[in-house]
Amino acid sequence: MSGILILLITFVIMEGVTWCTHKYVMHGFLWVLHADHHDKDHDHFLERNDSFFLVFGIPSFLLCLLGVQGGEINALLFIGLGVALYGLAYVLVHDIFIHQRIKILRRTTLPYFMALRKAHKVHHKHLGKEEGECFGMLFVPMKYFREAFAYSLKRKSK
Repeated sequence: MSGILILLITFVIMEGVTWCTHKYVMHGFLWVLHADHHDKDHDHFLERNDSFFLVFGIPSFLLCLLGVQGGEINALLFIGLGVALYGLAYVLVHDIFIHQRIKILRRTTLPYFMALRKAHKVHHKHLGKEEGECFGMLFVPMKYFREAFAYSLKRKSK
């Protein structure tokens, strides 16, 4: 299997891994690290929640390292790169676009981006660790796409 295909498959699989980690780890036994992410009143740029980058960053780095051991490139390199690429997408989509840690694309009307924001907003309406929904990042429930497309069409018809 080609390295690029392995990388892309890993990237897609990471959405499921992230969903499970978010639902069962972050909203489970490591809620103590994730809770400040749901606190609307915190006034600091970094959160304890940001430590989760290590949960994926360290294995990604180790996989890349093992993928080039002995001067031979193997599948582990591309798996590590897929995890790293997903991590980059997470920073760009979740931290910068959705939570606006850097103020860009604030008024986008692209339906996919609107659906992403809505799903995440619904996730954050629950301030506790129970009763959450929308634990993924890139794959958004269809109902939010429908809402975003309807809104987009309504705006265009005016």
